[in-house]
Amino acid sequence: MDPFTAPSGFPPRTPVVRDCTACGACCSAPDIHALGKPLGVPCVHLGPGCLCGIYPVRPAVCRGYQPDWVCGEVAPLPTLEARVRRFLEIYGLEEEAGL
Repeated sequence: MDPFTAPSGFPPRTPVVRDCTACGACCSAPDIHALGKPLGVPCVHLGPGCLCGIYPVRPAVCRGYQPDWVCGEVAPLPTLEARVRRFLEIYGLEEEAGL
């Protein structure tokens, strides 16, 4: 399956968004055990412009992350908070994140 094809039940995403858009959602929404980062909380290393402050030495889990259809779903939203909320909604994690 193409990682940019939305699963059944989600509207199709644009094929144009296939690269990282620096939206910050992947650094804010999921928990990142290697950094002690909880679910729904921006990484302490996420800097201005949603850029990683430790990019050259970021953990393997961050290095291995590949953009997918979720990026096309959240990246257009106007704020990091809105992108994180939508990311958590997609995965059904709002309650676990305390939203």
